[in-house]
Amino acid sequence: MAPQNLLELLRSRTVVDCDTMEFEVAKSLGPFTDCTSNQAIAFFELQKPENKTLLEETAETTQKLLRTQDYQDVKFSELAVEVAMVKLQLAIASVVTGFVHVQTNPYHSYGTEEMIQDARRIISIFRHLDSGFDTNRICLKIPSTWEGLQACKFLEREGIRTLATTLFSIEQAALAGEVQCTYVAPYVNELKVHFDAGFTDTNKAHQLCFEIQQYYSKNNLRTKVLPASLTNIDEIMTLAGVDHITIAPALLRDLAATAVEGYEVKSLFDGDGREESQSTALEFDNDESLWRIRFTRSVKGEAERKLSQAINIFCDMQTQLEAMIAQSIAIVQYKICEVRSSLESSRNTNVIEANSKRISTRPTRKGSVVNLVFRDLYESNQGAKSE
Repeated sequence: MAPQNLLELLRSRTVVDCDTMEFEVAKSLGPFTDCTSNQAIAFFELQKPENKTLLEETAETTQKLLRTQDYQDVKFSELAVEVAMVKLQLAIASVVTGFVHVQTNPYHSYGTEEMIQDARRIISIFRHLDSGFDTNRICLKIPSTWEGLQACKFLEREGIRTLATTLFSIEQAALAGEVQCTYVAPYVNELKVHFDAGFTDTNKAHQLCFEIQQYYSKNNLRTKVLPASLTNIDEIMTLAGVDHITIAPALLRDLAATAVEGYEVKSLFDGDGREESQSTALEFDNDESLWRIRFTRSVKGEAERKLSQAINIFCDMQTQLEAMIAQSIAIVQYKICEVRSSLESSRNTNVIEANSKRISTRPTRKGSVVNLVFRDLYESNQGAKSE
């Protein structure tokens, strides 16, 4: 049967991934191969009321991990962000068939060893939270800085899959292919478009996506192209035929609601009107200074500017994530303190004492430690008031 809507048409030409951490979207609009994410997506997902329990469980899990030998070199807030993102992706893993992507801490964008440690730790968290999960399905998103791409090289050699993200130039793509990243994610629009309602990127990267795919094909490089940062369905359909593409929920719905009949936007991959791509292999892996100057001059400095901007935005989102998790923990602890204070002022100390003994001998129940403590204290308080 011929495709009836644009989402069906796109799937007939390109592997479609979802750019979300929302389980219901991945389930209802699928099938999807991969699920991509980043600190911004995680922040907006974790703000939802339905994820309040997940935040509480994240605090509990993080505290437990920090007591083990393997997590001594990471601070609570950073580890908590990783735990929360892994929890979200484990939920979605059941409704996608390929990789689940988790982005490393953007504050480490210029530290190769730090990014390697981040990647290994994220995989370790997956194993801790679900020992049966196939860790070969994890792909680490790492910024396309020189240091980030060197981290990708080491990780790929260890069998850890990587995606070179925040990519704006052929120089970044060439080095990513040279170090054998699994994917590259060229940003069609600079990241600012998603945070500034009045901003439009006037130098979109559709042609770059096409050039990178042609470059990899001509030079027998295994890296796949996975465009990101899209703002409308025309941008998406212009790239029909690219290896992969990751799309946000609102645009997925727009594609599904738009009929093929009457739609006229052509793809760059249809064969007409395409500019000649870079054909000769660019070799940078052993020449950092050459790569840096070529990248600095790429697109008259625009590629470097856009990369710097994206890293700054993701750092801001990392900071907000850490603050949100800390605030969530503080609120829960405040509620516990309120209940404790109420208990201390209660006249019926016998009920409280009996309940305390009951808690100490009761078998551990499933759920968050925070929830259990709060519930036990709440129940005992209610009992005291009823006397």
